Amino acid sequence: MEEEWSIQGIEKIQPTAIKQIQSIVAKNRIGHAYIIEGANGTGKTKVMQFFVQLMFCENSTENVPCETCRNCKRLKSSNHLNITQLEPDGQNIKRNQIDELIHEMSKTSIERGRKVYVIHEADRLNTSSSNTLLKFLEEPQSEITAILLTDKMHALLPTIRSRCQHIGLATMPQGVLKKKLMEEGITDSMASTVSRMTNQVEEALILAKDEQFGLARKSVIKLVEASEKSVQDALMCIHEDFGPLLKEKESAEQVLDLLLFAYRDIVAIKATPLAVCTYPDMISFWKQIALQKTYEQLSKQLELILDAKQNLHRNMNRTLMMEQLMLNLQEGYSFV
Repeated sequence: MEEEWSIQGIEKIQPTAIKQIQSIVAKNRIGHAYIIEGANGTGKTKVMQFFVQLMFCENSTENVPCETCRNCKRLKSSNHLNITQLEPDGQNIKRNQIDELIHEMSKTSIERGRKVYVIHEADRLNTSSSNTLLKFLEEPQSEITAILLTDKMHALLPTIRSRCQHIGLATMPQGVLKKKLMEEGITDSMASTVSRMTNQVEEALILAKDEQFGLARKSVIKLVEASEKSVQDALMCIHEDFGPLLKEKESAEQVLDLLLFAYRDIVAIKATPLAVCTYPDMISFWKQIALQKTYEQLSKQLELILDAKQNLHRNMNRTLMMEQLMLNLQEGYSFV
């Protein structure tokens, strides 16, 4: 399903890509094919919409679409005959879809000027449809431009990639992602945490609403509090709260990431009391710990958590690994 046409805010989210597009249009060097590549949630569709709208806008100012001319209005209402958008039909983009697209692009248009076709999720082209598209790209026509959107550029045929100019999108800034999550009803504290774990909106929303992730976050906070009291309290916390969280390697790695972010918060607060934290709800406690520890101690603790992550990938018993980590955090020893 096509997204609503809106370019609002994309200049701030993807400034480098937008400047690249503005330069292309300003110099009148619009090519015959582009790949816009970026992870989910980075604004691929909005970047494409900005590009198309800037191509067609009749009254752009400082390389920004006016939003009010006839062409801008028609694009926003999905009413412009010279743009065609194609999405996967089921699991793949099939050959007959590309055949129909090529037929459409080859027809004499009622509208004068450039034609643009957009292929969403282009990495889902199958072998047959990829080869059909490639033949079309190999015979470029001056007034036809292809825009392929993907989050998996490596999945496209190398020969397709080589015939397209690349527009790469930056990952979403943490602050922008956090704001988007809070607009979806996620609390400030949870939005701060999940926006450190991923830069993708969809994945962040799933994490924020996941009961096990919520449990992992609470348990890690409890573990840091316990480990500041005594190693016995920390070991008891592991046995009482971490059983379900250590069953799978993926969830155990998540626990270690959350623990790492907690100690990074403490280091950041020690350096700058107004630091942006992964756990804003724990700032007052983090400040207490920061006052009691030296940078050398905190650096060693971060190193020990990273060592534990390596041990996790060596298939070490996960409960034993966490117990050993708690002893090490207390004593400053490293893994043998």
